[in-house]
Amino acid sequence: MVEYVTYYRVSTDKQGRSGLGLEAQQNAVSDFIGNIVPLEEFTEIESGKKADRPELLKALALCKKRKARLVIAKLDRLSRNVAFIANLMDSKADFVACDMPEANKLTIHILAAVAEHEREMISQRTKVALQAAKARGVKLGSPNPEKGSKVGVVQLTRNADRFAYNVVPIIHEIQAAGVKTYRGIAQALNARGIQTARGGDWHPATVRNIVNR
Repeated sequence: MVEYVTYYRVSTDKQGRSGLGLEAQQNAVSDFIGNIVPLEEFTEIESGKKADRPELLKALALCKKRKARLVIAKLDRLSRNVAFIANLMDSKADFVACDMPEANKLTIHILAAVAEHEREMISQRTKVALQAAKARGVKLGSPNPEKGSKVGVVQLTRNADRFAYNVVPIIHEIQAAGVKTYRGIAQALNARGIQTARGGDWHPATVRNIVNR
């Protein structure tokens, strides 16, 4: 019979104390493992900028010692999380993500490698294209800044509308669960790993702006 060690993560100390986001992760794991009682549960409270994960290291050590399987609720954003990938690969521990049970350590490694390679290639192609254009005598920048600015504003508005269209249903779901304040919704979105349109954390003001669009 497979033994499980569960690992949860919330982004801030406040979320850890309130349980916001943690309960959803626990429910996902509970649904996945059924009546099996995990050997131990580990909860990491960290900011998005923090690289070290002491609770994860403890969970992986226990998995290695007992030859158990690490269970996480969601696989989201792991391809960009260097700390998780490094610790997971070094531990050689078995793991499963409830939202993508077919994924494995090789999947994570490939996702990380592809993401890093793509970033490097985009940066390199941009530099080469700009250098070639400059060598041909092309003046970089918009020849009509005012027109370019107007077009940019229109495109930004369209992007914002598209983002709002996708995220508003999630906000409604959070509200239906009993979270009514902008601050609470922001915390719930952060706990789910959902970023703002600019790739940052949610705040009450950003939630209000989306709801009122």
